[in-house]
Amino acid sequence: MDSTPALRTRPDAPAPATAPALALRGTPPAASPAALLSLLEQAGAGSDVLTATRSWLGRRPSVHSQTAYAKDAGWWLAYCAATRTDPTTAAPTVADDYATALRESGLAKSTRARRLAAASSWYAYLVRADVAERNPFTGMERPSVSADASPTTGLTAAELGTLLAYARENESARTYALLTMLATTAGRIGSVLAVTVGALGSDQGHRVADLVVKGDRRKRVVLVPLAVAAIDTYLSERPDATEDEPLFATRTGRPMDEPAAYRLLRRVATAAGIESADRISPHSLRHSYATALLDQGVPLADVQDAMGHADPRTTRRYDRHAGALHRSPSYRMADALTAAMRTA
Repeated sequence: MDSTPALRTRPDAPAPATAPALALRGTPPAASPAALLSLLEQAGAGSDVLTATRSWLGRRPSVHSQTAYAKDAGWWLAYCAATRTDPTTAAPTVADDYATALRESGLAKSTRARRLAAASSWYAYLVRADVAERNPFTGMERPSVSADASPTTGLTAAELGTLLAYARENESARTYALLTMLATTAGRIGSVLAVTVGALGSDQGHRVADLVVKGDRRKRVVLVPLAVAAIDTYLSERPDATEDEPLFATRTGRPMDEPAAYRLLRRVATAAGIESADRISPHSLRHSYATALLDQGVPLADVQDAMGHADPRTTRRYDRHAGALHRSPSYRMADALTAAMRTA
């Protein structure tokens, strides 16, 4: 008797077959929850699976969280399509092959772990909703990322200065304001692009912005004078902007999307002569914020708070000099002991 568990699917769902594997990096196969549902329909999933998937996504009140889960789960569905595997009957061996393919694609451990977690979360919900018999990702060994250095390509403080100076002199006020805000708040690109004009304000004498961050929480960040000046100049071009309008709006009034911000950053970095321009992303500015402050000796706890990390080990991944012998606290201990011995 076939023990392969199945989701309830249409009778005409395609049978598994062998096909070339998908390139598992680049533009996400599903850029939105609707695109994820479309991939499922193409795979022959039944209405109960589609309904459960909508509920799985809908558990996350933030549109940005829903989109992030859809993107990560979409890679698994695209892999199934490329290898002609029905995701509704995928066995644990196929899930393991997917994990291997992710690793062989050269993706960072953190990216691989996130994609595997999203796929597993989806199946776990389908099991809970009684439309799947098992989760093929259960018991899988996943990449451990806590001790790894951040794989993101960062910029030095000098390179950041070059980037911003070029943008100030040669780019639009919107571009300069966006890059300045990213570089001085450590905000994730999705959070920064979601800021509305009304989310800007003042608190205890500081100019601030309220960002929606992971967990659908709101985090208040300080806008330093450099960012305030850039944003005020940009908003002076939009005197009729209302509080509910996106801060970084397109010509049609819609918020700028992440792919556009990605392309913008690389274009500006290339024009500014940044050597690593073809390898950076908006997250590089967040990465650079952390590494620059840790290099300057800012306490880890302060950087952790600014980054919004729940675990200090996550912040520690950005410390390029972690474990460096010249920073060993043993030297300070020796100074303290020498002084104590002299007193004795």
